[in-house]
Amino acid sequence: MTDYGLKLLFILPFVVFVSSTGRAQNASLKAAYAATLVQLADVLLDHQLKDKKNPDFGALQCDYDKVLHTRASEAVYPFAIAYKITGSRKYLDAAIRTGNWLIKQQEPNGSWKETPEEWTGTTTDQALMLILAWDHLAGRLGKTEKASWRNAIIKAADYLHKTMTPEFASINYVATTCATLASAARLLKDEKYSRRAKELAHRTISKMDEDGFLNGEGGRTHANKLGTDLGYSMEMSLWGLGLYAKLTGDTLVNNAVKHALKSHLYFIYPDGSMDNSWGIRSNKWTTYGGATSDGCQVLFSLYADEDPRYASASLKNLQYLRKNILASGLIAYGPQHEEVMDFPPCIYPTFTKAKNLAMAYELEKKQNRTLAKLPSEATGWVNHFKTVNVALLRTANFMATVTSYGYKDYKAGAKSKYMYRPAGGAISSLWVKGHGYLTASSVTEYSRPEPMSFPEVPGVKSLTPRIAFTDSLGYFTNLFEFDSRMEVKQGRTNRFEVSVSGELKDRNWLAAGVGYRMNYQFSDSAVVKTIRLIYHDARPVIKIIEPIIHYKGMVFTKTDAQTILIKAGDKLFRFKLLSGDAVLNIGKDAEHYWAPYPALKAFPLELELKPAEDSFTQEISYELSVVRMFSED
Repeated sequence: MTDYGLKLLFILPFVVFVSSTGRAQNASLKAAYAATLVQLADVLLDHQLKDKKNPDFGALQCDYDKVLHTRASEAVYPFAIAYKITGSRKYLDAAIRTGNWLIKQQEPNGSWKETPEEWTGTTTDQALMLILAWDHLAGRLGKTEKASWRNAIIKAADYLHKTMTPEFASINYVATTCATLASAARLLKDEKYSRRAKELAHRTISKMDEDGFLNGEGGRTHANKLGTDLGYSMEMSLWGLGLYAKLTGDTLVNNAVKHALKSHLYFIYPDGSMDNSWGIRSNKWTTYGGATSDGCQVLFSLYADEDPRYASASLKNLQYLRKNILASGLIAYGPQHEEVMDFPPCIYPTFTKAKNLAMAYELEKKQNRTLAKLPSEATGWVNHFKTVNVALLRTANFMATVTSYGYKDYKAGAKSKYMYRPAGGAISSLWVKGHGYLTASSVTEYSRPEPMSFPEVPGVKSLTPRIAFTDSLGYFTNLFEFDSRMEVKQGRTNRFEVSVSGELKDRNWLAAGVGYRMNYQFSDSAVVKTIRLIYHDARPVIKIIEPIIHYKGMVFTKTDAQTILIKAGDKLFRFKLLSGDAVLNIGKDAEHYWAPYPALKAFPLELELKPAEDSFTQEISYELSVVRMFSED
């Protein structure tokens, strides 16, 4: 491809064809996938070891920890598709180099360890990328190389055939393995892989609830696993099942995925961000998706013919993802990565999103797609997903997620990495039209369950809005309440009410004697929160904390004892105490309000309440509102 052709390729994805009415109608998703894929392939190529004298020739080195992640060599497929798109030999050479290095890392039993850890479940991801790359590279491999690649694929497929089950791994690995074994059966002409893929696929969809949410991402009860994570489902499991169904013609599995996708589509916000604020793996939420999961474009490409909204969701999420690409070319952990961290991201988000885009490019058969409004772009609705006790709603200016998701890792308890997600009726994400996230969420307590993925960031505080207190028994908050009760009501047009009740609890899910009832009133211009505290066995000082996402240029001004004005670009927000006896603090410990996942920082607003002397209950009401639009003239 000529230099001019490459330049055109990078322009095309952002050309949306407009009708005579001025309304966007069509876009070239295939060109959009190609452009971003080639861009990511270039940065991956920059990280490849190219000295032939180096025993790790062909590996990709991570800037963050200098590790040669075996999973990074899944870039073999993105490199192969970048070669197909551009015709440039550098991508062909890169694909063969990294494939050869990966094969040398294979264990005798056919698995790959997810270096620097011992986990071998990711063998399914590596094997699938080798299989998909085979069609594009086999004719370019030498005779010895070709035999080596084929043998590695057979060994990996046999390992997965023998080992992969929902008892062995979280459900996303099982779902991916369905696609891997179906692909292996096609390549190797061995039906034993197809039979095993079908068995695993049917076991996987048996773990879907009525709303289409897939269980099996969390900790073990006995041998089995439960727990839902929307991000891993959209970026891993559902496309794995969908690709398996496409390869095998399994209509039962295909219909299950189509049903699930209808619910999951609601969680693509109007700006294209993906709301995994509430899932059990939300400790890796980046706002565009997950840091180590693949991406949603492949899923939407598989089902693009079913509904034009899927093309819109795919394109919007891709455009949002692009905003998270750093100057270095690597994909960040979130929108404010360089503001909150002085070290580069791990290479994981870059190669996982690249492989997703490579698959999406190959599955997309149309040059142009008709676009349609996402559910989140329409206003005046609320959707309560009762199987997970999560509510989504949209008014003219606001979109919000309220979570009372009650999954518990009973066996691991407070040691579980899945039990620090927001819960207890928290608003885990609050988005404003034309602004972005006004509030978001992060883990209740930060830890490093996977040192490879979680950087050392001592002292960070949660971004999640919350009720909390600390006394001699410890730290108690609604975020540790996994038994909260939630009701959702729709009032007049674009007015919605969400009510939640529970107990303030510690990390061991033990209550200390303060109950709460929260009522949220959402309208086009405001969110009003009314909190009723019930002091039935303790009378501590309570703090209600509202961390406001602090983008560059925002100004917070306390105008009186009850009011804070927040200037943000062309918007003016107001935080106002409407009723109740509380002290309003501003910016306390602000330097600690940031998170690596999602890479955001916040400015804390805090209401401090002392218990009333003559009552066992206390009520407070406050609002966050859009005051007006204004110009910077």
